[in-house]
Amino acid sequence: MQEYCAYVVGPDGHIINRIDLLCESEDQAKQCAVRLVDGQNIELWQRDRRIAGFKRRH
Repeated sequence: MQEYCAYVVGPDGHIINRIDLLCESEDQAKQCAVRLVDGQNIELWQRDRRIAGFKRRH
């Protein structure tokens, strides 16, 4: 298992929440992070490496 962080990014670009994820792979972490998108932008990170960004649904 690997550790990832999903950051909830507010409309002003600042991080407003952090959600720790424990996943078996990067692909699984992306699947988990995309489920968190609910009117907010999400950035997925592993330590200091940005993996992906997911835009909020309008």
